[in-house]
Amino acid sequence: MWYMAQKGKIKLKKVVIGLIGLYTIICGSLYFFQENIIFRPTVLSQEFIFKFSHPFQEIFLKAEDGGKINAVLFKNDKPKGVILYFHGNVGDLRRWGKITEYFATKNYDVLVMDYRTYGKSSGDLTETKLFNDAQMCYNYLKMNYDENSITVYGRSLGSAFATYVSAKNKPKQTILEAPFFSLEDVTQKRLLMFPVKYLLKFQFPNFEYIQKVNNPIYIFHGTDDAVVPFESGKKLFNISAKINSEFILIPRGTHNNLNEFDIYKKEINKILD
Repeated sequence: MWYMAQKGKIKLKKVVIGLIGLYTIICGSLYFFQENIIFRPTVLSQEFIFKFSHPFQEIFLKAEDGGKINAVLFKNDKPKGVILYFHGNVGDLRRWGKITEYFATKNYDVLVMDYRTYGKSSGDLTETKLFNDAQMCYNYLKMNYDENSITVYGRSLGSAFATYVSAKNKPKQTILEAPFFSLEDVTQKRLLMFPVKYLLKFQFPNFEYIQKVNNPIYIFHGTDDAVVPFESGKKLFNISAKINSEFILIPRGTHNNLNEFDIYKKEINKILD
């Protein structure tokens, strides 16, 4: 009996050590490879030629650290204003250019950038440098447009840069599509057993910046969003200045189809007109 008990203890000890080892490996993977999880870029050759239906010009901006930001600016003869569009975490300007053409057809000029490592853009990925790139694009627009004609739009991951830029400047208005409270908030819900707070190199604290936004804020979120939970977007709205913000609920809307709903089209037309 004693022998069997000892053997059982040794076996249990091995299992515990194995589980601890596995837990440590997963934590290490989350820390060292999180860029591959958060950012899902596709890369384009520098010689790639964009083709869109609406008139546009391709732009390259150089950051202070040497990073290079590629962007597309859709143009209209007599625009109502200009939209600075920060896109989601998947793809490059081939995809996002086609998506943002929708706003160009509403007689708005539209500037959409590719983040570092996306498309033709390059440079080290850090939260500070990404925020600086966003501000650089805003500054570019300020050289060519009145600031009170700038609408800042952030979709999903792009909401991090939209809230940051809107908090630091004075645009006309801010539109957020499927935004999150913070990266920690979204990630922790998926990884309940892990100390996400201490593993994340990127925080993207939208909740901090949205409280400093003084222009009107419009938040669109679908109830069936499986990527950024509806609750995260609602919580972000709840901490914003209610006098300046509006939450547009889209029943049965998911993460990538909000623009297909009549309520989205109706509210966007009202906001932009």
